[in-house]
Amino acid sequence: MAKVIVWNLMTLEGFFEGREKWDLGFHEDAWGEELSDLSKEFGRKAGLLVFGRVTYEGMKAYWTTAAEEEGEIKAFMNALPKLVASRSLTASDWNNTTVTADIAGEIARHKALPGKDIYVFGSAELTESLLAAGLVDEIMIAVAPVTIGQGTPLFKPGEEKRRFALIAARPLANGTVILHYGVKRAG
Repeated sequence: MAKVIVWNLMTLEGFFEGREKWDLGFHEDAWGEELSDLSKEFGRKAGLLVFGRVTYEGMKAYWTTAAEEEGEIKAFMNALPKLVASRSLTASDWNNTTVTADIAGEIARHKALPGKDIYVFGSAELTESLLAAGLVDEIMIAVAPVTIGQGTPLFKPGEEKRRFALIAARPLANGTVILHYGVKRAG
C-alpha cells in the first residue's frame, strides 16, 4: 500500500509563498546540494505526483521549459504520473497527467494499490483537504532560515487540532531544517 507524503518548503513564520501567488524567492535560502539530492530521491521513490490546480499550473509552466541543468529532477517531473485536483480543469496536455474533481476518491484508490509512494508537492489547500479526509500519512517540511513578513500560510487556521509524530529532523548545512512527521490518526 502506497503512502501519501506531503512535501513543502516554508519560512520560519510558516509561509509557503510570499504576498503574491508563486512568490517563492525564499526557496533560494533553502536550496543547495542537499535539497537537490533530496529532490532526486523523491523522483526515485515516487509513483505518483499530486498537485492542486494552482500548483499544477506553476509546475507545468516551469518543468516543461526548465533548463537542461535541471537534468534528473526535470526528467522525473515530466515523466512520472501526475494527478491534479481541479473543479475547473477537465484535461491536461502535460505528460502523464490526469485531472480529477474527486481527488479524495482518486487518492484513496491509488493508496490501496501496491507500489511506490504518492507525493503531494505544494498545494496548501489540497493538503488541508487531504488531511481532513484522513488521507495523508506523512508530512515533510523544509523550514528555510528566513522570514518574509507576509504570505500564505502552509497550514490554515481551523477548529480541529491535529497531532503529528516526529520521524526525523535533519539540519542542512545552509541552516534549513527538514522536519519529517507521521500523521497521527484521530481517536
